[in-house]
Amino acid sequence: MAAHEDGATLWERLERPAPAPRQTLSPHRIATVAVGVADAEGLDAITMRRLATELGVAPMATYRYVSGKDDLLQLMVDHVYGELELPADTEGWRETLRAIAVRTRELMLRHLWFAQLPPSALLALTPNRLAVSECSLRSLSGLGLDPDTMMAVANTVSSYTHGVVSAEIAMRQFMAGQGWSDEQQMYQSLAPQMTYLLGTGRYPAYKGYIYEGRRKHDPGWQFETGLDYVLDGIADRIRPQ
Repeated sequence: MAAHEDGATLWERLERPAPAPRQTLSPHRIATVAVGVADAEGLDAITMRRLATELGVAPMATYRYVSGKDDLLQLMVDHVYGELELPADTEGWRETLRAIAVRTRELMLRHLWFAQLPPSALLALTPNRLAVSECSLRSLSGLGLDPDTMMAVANTVSSYTHGVVSAEIAMRQFMAGQGWSDEQQMYQSLAPQMTYLLGTGRYPAYKGYIYEGRRKHDPGWQFETGLDYVLDGIADRIRPQ
């Protein structure tokens, strides 16, 4: 995260007392408005000028809180992670990691732009994002794992979650771009290609899935089933031998 001209990071600046008793702006209001624009129109709609217009302030007013779009995206990321209800400390590690994964999927599906964030924002260290990581790591303490292994386990579940949900969002956006209102239209449009490829006989396992699979239209089931297999594998590794 880039430092401000006075050397302070975004989060240090935002925790300072407001310079005046009455402020029309606040970090929460800026983030709420920016997230609303992104939800409705996508990340490309987010500019400092557009933000100022939506807030009803002069463009320079927002720079008292965010120094540019990079800061703004990080503020939005933190705001969205703040929506994620963290499991109680009394939950076990598996229940905690599973709940965070399921709730992260719900969060990403509410904010589709989250899957298109640039790396600088996606990987940004923000208070609410670190709170999620802290919860995951804390749930793994006491299992006899070293810190590196704990982080590897937490990152494995997080990577599965973000990867699968990003693919789900990409599919939604692809269908919307093609003008397909549902998956049935997609399958009908792709039928000639699918018929040819499966007819070659080179993909018998995939053909079996296409003709025998019953959960092709249930991404929630697919996500949670894959997640349970990931957690099963972790549980097998950490189970006392």
